[in-house]
Amino acid sequence: MLAYSMVGSNDLDKARKFYGALLADLGAKEVMVRPDGGAVFYGTQPGQPMFALCKPYDGDGAAPGNGNMVAIGVRDGAQVKAMYDKAISLGATCEGEPGPRLDGMVSCGYVRDLDGNKLNFFCMGS
Repeated sequence: MLAYSMVGSNDLDKARKFYGALLADLGAKEVMVRPDGGAVFYGTQPGQPMFALCKPYDGDGAAPGNGNMVAIGVRDGAQVKAMYDKAISLGATCEGEPGPRLDGMVSCGYVRDLDGNKLNFFCMGS
């Protein structure tokens, strides 16, 4: 159902380095760049959902939305922790330590990227 999710950045070059290093651990790479360079899409293979970064089209500064979050699916609880730790090492800030939630139904680790966008590394089970 989802084609891609997108977050804004005020420093696209810095964000590309952050997400390039982070998403490589999930086998993702840059698969598409808008011709003007204002948006970059990461994916694992054609036809699969992508994650994108952009400079806001309206020219205003990028700002994280209250209640907005992108959940990035991972294999298991160990990979939740590994992705959380990698994001922190790349300059993200903690928004919730990795671990089981909802009585162990899911495992999550929450961070804010370099622009303050909220990410959740997520899997079913723990």
